[in-house]
Amino acid sequence: MKKHHALATLALGSVAALALAGCSGDAGTGSDADAKEITIGVFNGWPEGEAASYLWKLILEDKGYDVELEYADAGPVFQAVAGGDYDLALDGWLPLTHADYFAEYGDDITDIGAWNDDAKLTIAVNADAPIDSLDELAGAADQFGNRLIGIEPGAGLTKATQDAVIPTYGLEGFDYITSSTPAMLAELDTKLAAGENVAVTLWRPHWAYDAYDIKDLADPEGTLGDAESIHTFTRTGFDTDFPEVNTWLTDFRMDSDVLFSLENAMYNTDEQVSDYTDIVRAWMDENKEWVDSLTA
Repeated sequence: MKKHHALATLALGSVAALALAGCSGDAGTGSDADAKEITIGVFNGWPEGEAASYLWKLILEDKGYDVELEYADAGPVFQAVAGGDYDLALDGWLPLTHADYFAEYGDDITDIGAWNDDAKLTIAVNADAPIDSLDELAGAADQFGNRLIGIEPGAGLTKATQDAVIPTYGLEGFDYITSSTPAMLAELDTKLAAGENVAVTLWRPHWAYDAYDIKDLADPEGTLGDAESIHTFTRTGFDTDFPEVNTWLTDFRMDSDVLFSLENAMYNTDEQVSDYTDIVRAWMDENKEWVDSLTA
């Protein structure tokens, strides 16, 4: 069953609506007011980073900044931030996925902290499934049609499932189907609509957690690794050039439910979208109290 919910009523306490003097005409004090052009690097194919980048693009534009999103693979984005061509990026995963990049460019970038601590690989099932842990899945094979639905054959999640999850939890009898992420999501949608049990390989953050009633199976043996954190990193000197923006980004936190909701609005569509501005703007309007709190 699909679930639809907005976060407009999210209670985050009393938020003071502090408008900057001159509104969009004043981008802050010091260097902020003089240098208002900011470039955000966005990793190709990483939706959580794209979602956060669009969010901050619109927030900063409302504060009077000119913001550009530049897309590239992870390595070139780290290189561009380190070289000063990009000002920041919002999708550095630690302590594992991007550790080598942080080490390589550590002298020329600044890690200003994590904004989400729930990035991880998962095996997900329907929320009302009769099991809660991977060590129960083999015993319930018949209830899942002996099928585990995966994504692309070359994905890291696929390798982890093949090399660790399946042998550790005795799932060799399952038909492990790998083809593509869209095919996995189509199977998930079909099975849930029919009220049937389904097991899929997935990851957090992903919009499916907002769109569907699903749950992660516990992984007591740690076969899929620990959760990682998603970090914002900036070029050296960004904090001096943009002190107010740097403070906002340093304080930025986005829990998974909020992130899932934004991703669901952006990506859970049958239409081809090349510019998410209108979609993100509508989501921001629905979640104004939370958005306003990011720069209060």
